[in-house]
Amino acid sequence: MSTLLQDLRYGARMLIKKPGFAFVAIITLALGIGANTAIFSVVNGVLLRPLPYDEPNRLVFLYEHATGFNEMSISYPNFTDWRAQNQVFEKIGVYNRDNYNLTGGGEVERLRAAQMSADAFDVLRVQPALGRVYSSEEDKPGANPVVVLSHGLWQRRFGGETNIIGRSLTLNDRNYTVIGVMPQGFQFPTRVEMWVPAGPLSDQWTGRGRHPGLFAVARLKPGVTLEQARADMNNVTAALEKQYPDSNKGHGATIIPLLENYVRDVRQALYVLLGAVGFVLLIACANVTSLMLARAATRQKEMAVRAALGAGRWRIVRQLLTESVLLSIFGGGLGLLLAQWGVTAILAISPTGAIPRVAEIGLDKSVLLFTAAVALLTGLLFGLAPALQASRPDLQETLKETARGTTGRRHWLRSAMVVTEIALTLILLVGAGLMIRSFFRLQQVNPGFSAESTLSFAVALPEKNYPDTEPDKRISFFNQVREKIEALPGVQAVGLSSGLPLGNNGSQWSFTVVGPPPPPPEQMPSMEFCIADAGYFETMRIPLRRGRWFNEQDNRAHLKPEDLQGKDASDQFQAGLRSIIIDEDFARRHWPNEDPIGKQVRLGRGNDDPVLTVVGVVGRVKMDGLRNDSEFVQGYFPFRQFPSTNMVFTVRTQIVPEQLIATVRQQVQAVDPNQPIYDVRTLAEIRAESVAPERLNLILLGIFAAVALVLALVGIYGVISWSVTERTHEIGVRMALGANMGDVLKLVIGHGMKLVGAGIGLGLVGALLLTRLMTALLFGVSATDPLTFASIALLLVAVALLACLIPARRATKVDPMIALRYE
Repeated sequence: MSTLLQDLRYGARMLIKKPGFAFVAIITLALGIGANTAIFSVVNGVLLRPLPYDEPNRLVFLYEHATGFNEMSISYPNFTDWRAQNQVFEKIGVYNRDNYNLTGGGEVERLRAAQMSADAFDVLRVQPALGRVYSSEEDKPGANPVVVLSHGLWQRRFGGETNIIGRSLTLNDRNYTVIGVMPQGFQFPTRVEMWVPAGPLSDQWTGRGRHPGLFAVARLKPGVTLEQARADMNNVTAALEKQYPDSNKGHGATIIPLLENYVRDVRQALYVLLGAVGFVLLIACANVTSLMLARAATRQKEMAVRAALGAGRWRIVRQLLTESVLLSIFGGGLGLLLAQWGVTAILAISPTGAIPRVAEIGLDKSVLLFTAAVALLTGLLFGLAPALQASRPDLQETLKETARGTTGRRHWLRSAMVVTEIALTLILLVGAGLMIRSFFRLQQVNPGFSAESTLSFAVALPEKNYPDTEPDKRISFFNQVREKIEALPGVQAVGLSSGLPLGNNGSQWSFTVVGPPPPPPEQMPSMEFCIADAGYFETMRIPLRRGRWFNEQDNRAHLKPEDLQGKDASDQFQAGLRSIIIDEDFARRHWPNEDPIGKQVRLGRGNDDPVLTVVGVVGRVKMDGLRNDSEFVQGYFPFRQFPSTNMVFTVRTQIVPEQLIATVRQQVQAVDPNQPIYDVRTLAEIRAESVAPERLNLILLGIFAAVALVLALVGIYGVISWSVTERTHEIGVRMALGANMGDVLKLVIGHGMKLVGAGIGLGLVGALLLTRLMTALLFGVSATDPLTFASIALLLVAVALLACLIPARRATKVDPMIALRYE
């Protein structure tokens, strides 16, 4: 221990004697370690840390799949059968998301809610901070309405009042009793503010063919594996398929670990970023190794004296490794501070929802252990080679007063470090270049609409006050609001729709083309439909290819009493549909050589299902995102025939759209004082949000590549500068013998560019192999795109040439007389 303390004291004194060297080395290591720690913090919080529930490895997520639908929500009758017939789950619960208007006792507000079965709380084994969760008896049709609040809503809206339990809240114009408050940090499903029982709503979901956005969470029984659960659910769904062939033909259940459901969309991107910062750390190590080798050259006589006095080789190695580890410890400490800032910056530039489990990201014990391990490993990694070299001094030559220069082996090691830095930097730059080209291609995609100068906001009417049985009341509300907004100064057009592009807002509906024999139920095509009025197409500037827009004649006046006889409220509401506008892909697939105007489609396949006549064809719109091209054709239903309670206003303006927000809120509440607006955004913001994950990946990878480039250039400059210092005598001789400035430049730059060329060659091979891992992150560009590879290689050559030029110009200023006297 005393020897170790002696090594530490001596190592600290040696670093203090060379503050410039120590500063550069510590900063370099801090950049590498800090970047790794920041990204590992994200990876750890998102991918590695268990979910914050009891025995989270037994939690699974379930959804349905069917022919043509890889992922779909669960019909409520199917869920109840799954719950009754499975043999592998302790409990299984179901949930979806909805929004509720909170009125009375303050500002009218729209709240995000989960309609969740009582079993889901049992699955997660979570207990409320106050009160209780609802029981299975409260999770049935006809039960008194109850609500459980999130901790955040309790604090924000109600000031954390402890007497909140038992209070009545007016949600969608119905009175709900508050029975509980969940603990801080509980978020299931994500981004909801309260929970209401799903069971009382189940009488609206009785049809097996209806899939109202429900998904399931279950807890496996002890000892049951995922494979056993999948086999059991395959048996359950196969039995249901035989029992209900009309609705369940080709339907099955998909089971994945609950954690996988959260992280599957970001796993690959995070691992790519973790690999990228690993390269940055290796470049930093190579850079510090070069510094250590240079420093070792200046300490040859010291090492020789120590050896002559009896110090063994491993004693010298231990002393030098102690100095390396001290550097890495200081670098790791500073890197930890940079990581804290880096994590904050990453979360700040990340759009909402782009990174799952964001609340669990931070510098916890695992991250601190990771940083300590990286710092220790880094110290050994960059310190070992210089220590081994310095521990074998040539005593006879080194102790001569005239000794100068470094050994060929040490020179070779420094050159190898530069080649490694160049290769790793090229790989990172190619990756960043591919992301830049991919993002540029993504930005060039035509979404099918114009996003400039357009504001959007959503309105959801409560079913109690605007029921299906009174569609005219809904139409009147939305028409009054539209007229008020159209009258505002600067407004050019106002539209209504049930969803907006680029946000996966479309719903699917199976249909058959009238005329040809209908296909089997499992092969029925589906359309992605949206409810809209004529103003929507004008506001969004969606082009009309054929036919006409919707007009006032596309209404429900065609309905007769006999058309509604014997139908429930939902079927009566659907019966109003008679017109449809389709997209050009719809027309091309189903009427490739015919005029689609006047053709008919039936929603479903039953004789009582609505038959719609095509009145127009419009351009195709990107509904799911710029990089995704949905497999579904698109159809638009006229708002006057199918007036939904949940609609989105789009307002095209001649002024800055944000200036209208307060005014449009006033216009809505002038029609109904209890009606809030929500999800207020411009279309430009929606478009930006649709590519936000790609932008985040690009920014982070670009930053890492830039850091790597700077470190590599410092490494090249350092090696060439040291080479010039070593070869001062040689350069003086050459100049004395007649070499001119061009010859010296060629000599020095040629040496540097040989190293650069070797690094680029090695890096191109590595990039060809490693960029294939990025394929899923790219859009419109190959992972081996030759233009990107060539451009990055040329860029690196140009910048490296600049790094070589500075010491080369210094070499041309060598005075031959002084150089020839140099000892």
